Amino acid sequence: MRLINLTRNALLAQNVRVAANFRSRLKGLMGRRKMEPGEALVLEKCRAVHTCFLRFHIDVAFLDEKGTVLKTLVNLPPYRFTMPVPGARRVVELPAGVLLKTGTVPGDTLSFSEKEVIRNEKHGAQNFHCH
Repeated sequence: MRLINLTRNALLAQNVRVAANFRSRLKGLMGRRKMEPGEALVLEKCRAVHTCFLRFHIDVAFLDEKGTVLKTLVNLPPYRFTMPVPGARRVVELPAGVLLKTGTVPGDTLSFSEKEVIRNEKHGAQNFHCH
C-alpha cells in the first residue's frame, strides 16, 4: 500500500504497514534498527505515540478520519512521549526527513492507496495509475 500527500502530489511511502490492534500498536517500531526509505507504519485508533526503545529518529503525522494532517513532528528522537492530539484517528510514523522532503504540513490531505497519484500538469487534474 502507498501513502500519498494529495495536497502536494508527493509519495511519502510505498511500503505501508498497518498496526490495527493494541499489541501491534504498542510494539510499533520497537526492536528495529532503522526504518527503510519508502517505509511507513500506520497506527490505527491512535492519538499519541512514544519512541521508547527506538534506536532512531522518526517523523510523525497525526491524521483525522478524513486523512487531514492535524499535526506533524519532525525528527522525533528516541525516548519521547507525545501529547494526545485532539481529533486524531490514526498516526503515521515515517523515516526522519520525509515530512520536510515532501513539504507535508498540517492541513494537507493524505491518502492510502494501491494506486499512485500523478498530477496532470497540463489540465491541473489528478490521474490515478495502477502499478
